[in-house]
This record gives sequence, C-alpha cells and structure tokens, in this order.
Amino acid sequence: MRDRESELRLADVLVRTADTLTEDFDLERYLEWLADRCTELVGARGVGVMYTGGEDTVRIVPCGRRREAVRGLLEIQYRGGPCVESFGSGQPVAPTRICPDGAGARWPHFAERAGEQGVGETYAVPIRRGGTVLGVLNVFVAESGKEEEPEGGVPSELGLRIAQTLADAAATGLHNHRTHSAYRVLSEQLQTALDSRIHVEQAKGVLAERWHTGMDEAFEALRGYARREQQVIDLVATQVIRGKIDEDELRRGRSAPS
Repeated sequence: MRDRESELRLADVLVRTADTLTEDFDLERYLEWLADRCTELVGARGVGVMYTGGEDTVRIVPCGRRREAVRGLLEIQYRGGPCVESFGSGQPVAPTRICPDGAGARWPHFAERAGEQGVGETYAVPIRRGGTVLGVLNVFVAESGKEEEPEGGVPSELGLRIAQTLADAAATGLHNHRTHSAYRVLSEQLQTALDSRIHVEQAKGVLAERWHTGMDEAFEALRGYARREQQVIDLVATQVIRGKIDEDELRRGRSAPS
C-alpha cells in the first residue's frame, strides 16, 4: 500500500512539474517547489538547484528544509562539486560517499563542508532538454545514524532515478514555458507594429483629405516632423488623429499644398 501511495504521489508531482504555462509562473518559486518535492520523494536531508536556463547568471535555489545549509553546499561548489561536474558533462553524478576515498578525493572543499553539515552521500542529475543543460538538481543524503535523518528515505540508486525523472519533467516544463513566453513577446511586438501602422495610415488619410494632397506627401510631413522633434512616428500619428499638432509645424520646411 505504501509503494502504491508513493507511486501516486510521484505521478501527481510529475503532472504539476510539467504545468508551467500559467500567467503567474515564477521561476524562483518553481525551482524551490521542485527541490522541496524531490526532498520529500527521496527522503533526503536537503536538495538544491543550480540553474542558468541559457542565461549569463546562475541561480542557486535551496529547498525550504535546512535552506541555509543547502545554499552553502551549492555555493562552495565554485571550487568543484557534483553540480559543476554534472553541468559540465550533462550526465548524472552517481551516489558518492562523503569520505576521503569518495567525495573527498574528487571535491575536497565541498566534501569538508558536506561532512560538517551531516551529509553522508550526494548525487546530482542534469535538468537537460535535448543537448542543452538548463541546470542541475543536487541531492544531499543524511549521514547514516544521525538523529535528524528524515523518514521515508529510499536507496540512493532509486533516489537517483526519481531525481532524474523529476529533472526530465522539469526540463520539459521549463522549455515549454520559455517557448510560450517567446511567442507571447513576438505576438505583442507584432500587434504593436500593426497598431502603429494603422495609426500612421489613419493620420496620412486625415492630412491628405485636409490638405487635398497625396498620401505620400502626407507621410513625408509626418516623418519630417517626427525626425525634427525626435519622436516615434506612431506617437506623431496619434497626435495628428487627435488634432494635437499645429499643421504649420507639420508643414514647416515644405511647400504649402496646392
């Protein structure tokens, strides 16, 4: 029964992990939620996320439980650690014991800090979409026998598979969100350009009718005024439509229409 409940819980988390096409989506909260859910599902001491998403900056997001301790374990990895190794290779870092022959030999500074925080083992999985690594999910397992070791812990090999499943779902969700956001921005830009074109055409029509001249001459008047006043032509067109610009100023430097 307990295994069945765990499977249902994992399925529920995976569905929510992929649901990123919401108006109020917040990346920081999403990554923190992801770390918290991973902590619960694998029974870890703590989980953190190192994320770039193709940006120049690196986001470090620890889970709510032992937040500052996890943040410290992520930050010290600028000198080497499972996050950096997984990010560079795009591959998971298998469960590694925090001992002289394990993590101590690979990442001595990280291993020292992890030992101080009661971490007995660590592993990391990439948040990867195709060939692009968006970030890394880093799991810290409590040292065996510690009183504060969380209940419901799973064997590290199983935990690694669960973490990678979550990371894969997150990669899909984050990719979909970025694509959706890009299309929204493009749509807004196209709509703005269309609105601007409509305003300009309306203003040209107003001037051409008022001056009994051609559309080209009206447009040249609009463009000349916009350049002199260092304004965008859409704003000038809107002012013309509303009758907010003196016609003499519009025609300055140009012969009066016949």
